[in-house]
Amino acid sequence: MTHSNEKRSILRKTAVTTLAVGVLAGSLSGVYADANSKHNDKKDDKEKNKGKTKIELNLNFHDLNDKEWKWAYEHIIRLASQQVFNGYEDGSFKPKEKIKRIEALVAAVRLLGLKDEAEKPENMNAKLNFKDFPDVQKKYPWAIGYLQVALENDLFNESDTAVQPEKPADRLWASILLVKAMKLEGEAKKKMDAQLPFRDANQIPAGSVGYVAVAVEKGLITGYSDRTFQPNKPVTRAELAALLDRAGGQLPENGNTAIVGTVQSVANGTITVKKADGTTYAVPLDASVFVFRKDVKVSASAIQQGDEALVRTYNGKAVFIEVTKAADAPVQTSDTGTLTEITYASNKIDAIKLAKIVNGETVTNTYKVGDSLQITGGALAVSKNVTVTIVNNVVTNVQVLS
Repeated sequence: MTHSNEKRSILRKTAVTTLAVGVLAGSLSGVYADANSKHNDKKDDKEKNKGKTKIELNLNFHDLNDKEWKWAYEHIIRLASQQVFNGYEDGSFKPKEKIKRIEALVAAVRLLGLKDEAEKPENMNAKLNFKDFPDVQKKYPWAIGYLQVALENDLFNESDTAVQPEKPADRLWASILLVKAMKLEGEAKKKMDAQLPFRDANQIPAGSVGYVAVAVEKGLITGYSDRTFQPNKPVTRAELAALLDRAGGQLPENGNTAIVGTVQSVANGTITVKKADGTTYAVPLDASVFVFRKDVKVSASAIQQGDEALVRTYNGKAVFIEVTKAADAPVQTSDTGTLTEITYASNKIDAIKLAKIVNGETVTNTYKVGDSLQITGGALAVSKNVTVTIVNNVVTNVQVLS
């Protein structure tokens, strides 16, 4: 799947919009650290006693940079901004670390937009019929509800008798998991006789061939340059992020919250976005707002009026902005003349009319005025001579001439 197709899918997936996301991140941020870490027991006890715990959202991982991890960087940040796949409490992401099955299952459930369902008391207190459930209940109590929802959504095989939470998720297992999450199991079963293009295709069980065929066809996973698939190779956290994000880009609307629309302005620490229905939102920028534009991490100042963007918020502030379609280069012109008329709308200047002499004749032009009009050189009034700056047919600046 191409990057542009991914972004179109993101826009489709996040069509339901909300101004602010009160993200309750549950246990994921802490539990992605090793289950044996001392801090986890305390964190789990605290969460069991108090329920969901609000945590800070971190998108600037100190062990991740866009050059070394170019192939996975945007996938990781996008998922973290949705609280689908988080980093660790020490500010790291550990992209090279092998992923455990329990972590992959929880992330898949969150990708489906079922976090709230998984964290309902009746699911968190479920009694599951896995032979290793007592151990899972003891070490991963925060994940019980996610396992229950995973079962309800057929993310397990019918023959699975154990969760095996700490077993590394390999490429074959992860491929099957994502195909199941995308509700493509029926399609996979129809492709069990597919001829896979991998030299090591004989290492893929017959009952899994269709799942791999669909995963490859949908662009979730690819083979290696030596034409191998390596089904038993453990998946790293960076690789799982790429798998999850590619799958998420093809899922239907699942309730993820975002503001999707056209940027009207970025000024005074606020981004203003107009949705397709005409609703306009002005959202303060978080001090650490993470911005992607033209596939590159940039500062918020690089966002342009007319950009189509997806804005994710946390605690009422924009924390993640992805420009899904960059605005065309602005066309800027100017005009000088005598101000003959000022039109107002909602107590703001809406349009102005200029007159000037051209070849001995008076020519009059009317210009629409932008929301962020700047006036320099003095007070604006009819009969004054002015020079206007026009960007994409909208006046952005009026200079009053002496």
